[in-house]
Amino acid sequence: MTPLTDPGVQLAFKGVFRAVLPEIILVGTACLAFLAGPFANRRWLWFVVSVLGLTGAMVVAGVVKAQLPDVPAAASILPDGAAGFVRWVALISAAVFVFVSWPEVNRTNSAEYYGCLLVAAAGVSLTGRANDLVTLFLGLELISIPTYILLYLPSQARPNQEAAVKYFLLSVMSSAVLLFGFSYLYGLTGTTNITAIVDALTKAHDPRLTPDAHLSPLALVAVVMVVAAVGFRVTAVPFHFYAPDVYEGAPAGVVAQLAFLPKVAGFVALARLLGLVGADPRHLPFDSSTQLPLLLWILAVVTMTVGNVLALLQDNVRRMLAYSGVAHGGYMLIGLVVASSLPEAKGATHVGGIEALLVYLAAYGAMKVGAFAVVLFLNTPDRPVEAIDDLAGAGTSHPLSAAAMAVFLLSLIGLPLTAGFAGKLLLFVGAFTAPADTAAMRNLYQALAVVAAVNSAIAAVYYLRVLGVMYLRTPLRPAPKLRAVPTFLAAVALAGFTLVFGVWPEPLVKAARKAAPVPAAARADAGR
Repeated sequence: MTPLTDPGVQLAFKGVFRAVLPEIILVGTACLAFLAGPFANRRWLWFVVSVLGLTGAMVVAGVVKAQLPDVPAAASILPDGAAGFVRWVALISAAVFVFVSWPEVNRTNSAEYYGCLLVAAAGVSLTGRANDLVTLFLGLELISIPTYILLYLPSQARPNQEAAVKYFLLSVMSSAVLLFGFSYLYGLTGTTNITAIVDALTKAHDPRLTPDAHLSPLALVAVVMVVAAVGFRVTAVPFHFYAPDVYEGAPAGVVAQLAFLPKVAGFVALARLLGLVGADPRHLPFDSSTQLPLLLWILAVVTMTVGNVLALLQDNVRRMLAYSGVAHGGYMLIGLVVASSLPEAKGATHVGGIEALLVYLAAYGAMKVGAFAVVLFLNTPDRPVEAIDDLAGAGTSHPLSAAAMAVFLLSLIGLPLTAGFAGKLLLFVGAFTAPADTAAMRNLYQALAVVAAVNSAIAAVYYLRVLGVMYLRTPLRPAPKLRAVPTFLAAVALAGFTLVFGVWPEPLVKAARKAAPVPAAARADAGR
């Protein structure tokens, strides 16, 4: 065993700690809030401290760049392009949530609320650069545990408590299933390093590398458990059933976080475990022409269809947004289907699955969090926004808020000149042009694009219904005076993001393409 005093080991440790320095700043700021909050629990104080902590983390992330050669492949941290993209998504989204959650924070819970938010953001960022099962599980739990507290903190009403308990019990169950799957992966390969696990499973199951290769049933059990556990976090059917009740009963600002942060972490964790991102994203533990894409294909079709059909039946705006989030989880699964086809590419391809997924995650975060920000801004104790009809006349009483909501709804539909259109276009084109070894799989990929397009048309019905209520109906009650200025500013900023990157998506697409380049094998085949 190499001693810790070895210069090479010390250099490796230095590289690992430098790679997670922004996350250390976030957790340190959260610890300061937890320790000092009982003595000085002021909303404006911890709002400012949280903004300063996030600013410091952003500055460090931009200045101190941990280069990949400084960190060995066997390390638990892998600061590659995808990790950098996810880090910035986590930092920017956390800054937005600090503003969005202003109406729900008071002097009795401000330190704890903002501290938990910063810890959850650090968990998302850490998940994005995890290269070890232990580190990955730690990152996922850094998201889950603060969420339990956030669900309970803003209000102790009965619906709030019920939502917190439901999410807690189901989240614990999903974590147990994930650990069970991890135990099989460790037992099969003898290591917790994700890169080594993917390589070992690939070599064991590839007849070109191992003459007597055969597929271990335990490997299939492991991947099914991992997909099921991560499916809870991304609200994939049939692991979505908690979402409507939690979205309806929990505070709107916390629900906005719940709708986005676990999805980011879940999809990047799944991409890591399946070998779809990394320094050499060409390995798959399973036959890419049958098993893995087919499993993800089924999940994508069922998830987007069930989510959209059930959203049509909702009168509660939060339950509608919950099922809408389920459907969008199905759209995002298309990116994993496309990515799983690329390592065995035999024909030209222009859109990478992970590239499209990252673009859509960024667009989804802006439009979904923005929609909840508008709901939270319009919500008051004497006039809560629960049913869709509660938004009646918002176009007249609150024109700017209604205009922002209209932008988010149109982007959720996927209409041109919105970021949602750019994301969906990449996903649909990627699926329609995805290469396959057999005609049957190629037909399945193209059918997936068609099913997704039909689902987008179905979704337009309930999104346009909300627009009609806001602009074609008269208010049910007099418009209240609203003072949640930070929430309003966040909604306007997210609407601007949605429009700017809808009109000019090139910077976002370039950043995603740099973070998740198409595998070398696929690029070579595309050039022929």
